Amino acid sequence: MPEGDTVFRTARRLDDALAGHEVTRFDLRVPQAATADLTGATVQSCVARGKHLLLRIGEYTLHSHLRMDGAWFVYRPGDKWRHPAFKVRAIVGTAQYEAVGVDIADIELVRTSHEDQIVGHLGPDPLSEHWDAAEAARRVSADSRSIHVALLDQRNVAGFGNEYAAELLFLRGILPTTPAADVDSAALVDLGARTIRANRDRADRTFTGVNRPGQTTWVYGRGNRPCRRCGTSIRRGEQGADPTRERVTFWCPSCQR
Repeated sequence: MPEGDTVFRTARRLDDALAGHEVTRFDLRVPQAATADLTGATVQSCVARGKHLLLRIGEYTLHSHLRMDGAWFVYRPGDKWRHPAFKVRAIVGTAQYEAVGVDIADIELVRTSHEDQIVGHLGPDPLSEHWDAAEAARRVSADSRSIHVALLDQRNVAGFGNEYAAELLFLRGILPTTPAADVDSAALVDLGARTIRANRDRADRTFTGVNRPGQTTWVYGRGNRPCRRCGTSIRRGEQGADPTRERVTFWCPSCQR
């Protein structure tokens, strides 16, 4: 699933292409909003809130969540798309560019004044100008579950997914099964904020400081492979009971105690 830094870059790309321009094509290919038409309205902005995209057009906001497979592409009008038309769920075009949403599971159109109905439950976002580290740490510490699950809960901190949770816990030497209340949440949240900010402007995310393929993570995606620090075999397991949430995590049993 795309995490907060990926969604941030997507929002910035859409904002650069569309903001300030009049909509000349508006096509939502989802049943609940198929008849909506915002042609003639002006694109105000596109912003990210954790893993959520908010494309503000006139008095409305087109909300999308990329889930596992969703993506937005920007084309010049008339350009050939790199994906089949049946995968397209949304098109927002201006005279200069077209934003095409592909394989997006969640799309809805609401009045901008009602955005809080969609994202008001989210915790502080480390990529937002309104980032509140103390509140994020408080929410994580108050969670009664394991620290891995607490980091994934978007109500605590908005933007972290499985890769960030696994890598941050490794860097802090914390087992993913540790109760959140037993963790120095302030230090963990601070590290997470610094890491995701460093990655938001990179085309390829890295936690090791190395950008070469296969060398960007310490533990994530490396089950049964040797730890880069100590050589111990990396373990893979699941956290949490909700099948709709990200559950798979990775850790080093020697470095994370």
